[in-house]
Amino acid sequence: MTTGVRRRMGVEERRQQLIGVALELFSRRSPDDVSIDEIASAAGISRPLVYHYFPGKLCLYEAALKRASDDLAGRFVEPHEGPLGARLLRVMHRYFDFVDEHGPGFSALMRGGPAVGSSTTNALVDSVRQAAYVQILAHLGVTDPPPRLELVVRSWISLAESTALIWLDGRRIPREELEPQLVNDFAALAAVSAAYDEEMAQVLRTVLKDEPADGPFADLVGRLIALAG
Repeated sequence: MTTGVRRRMGVEERRQQLIGVALELFSRRSPDDVSIDEIASAAGISRPLVYHYFPGKLCLYEAALKRASDDLAGRFVEPHEGPLGARLLRVMHRYFDFVDEHGPGFSALMRGGPAVGSSTTNALVDSVRQAAYVQILAHLGVTDPPPRLELVVRSWISLAESTALIWLDGRRIPREELEPQLVNDFAALAAVSAAYDEEMAQVLRTVLKDEPADGPFADLVGRLIALAG
């Protein structure tokens, strides 16, 4: 009788397993600190077999980043129902879930990790930003954004990235405070832009008319009024 027989994986199944193992290791430590030997050991295969599926660590790293970037981009998908403030708050919660769970991997994705400057890594980062941009415009019901709106949305996405990266360095501010703060940052950026541009003012009016009195945008207004008093 035989025991412990290991099931033979198909080529694509093995590739996906290695990507998952690598992503898990990269989520706990910087990709620079993870060796092919560790990946092979965690996958239960030999080092040469890893190279059979991936020519080198950089190729495996980029494949893992691709999976991470697809996951992160998906965090911005949200049903177009209810007030915008509540929708953005749910998006930020899922976004910080990812950041919290994949800290080193998130840093590597946004900063380039061992593939700094590579066209593949840059394209992956850009794909996440573009996915977020498209989703936010969809929530606003805008298909042809005026220049100031594009500036607001892209600036806010960059702000969310930089906030998350800074937060990872010590987690000194509770994320339950940062998430609504980032939602309010979006409202603040939009409000400042609306003060200079009628198209932006109309977008903001459309958003605010559906906001409840206890929503995050109303909370920002209350806080500003209290501060001015």
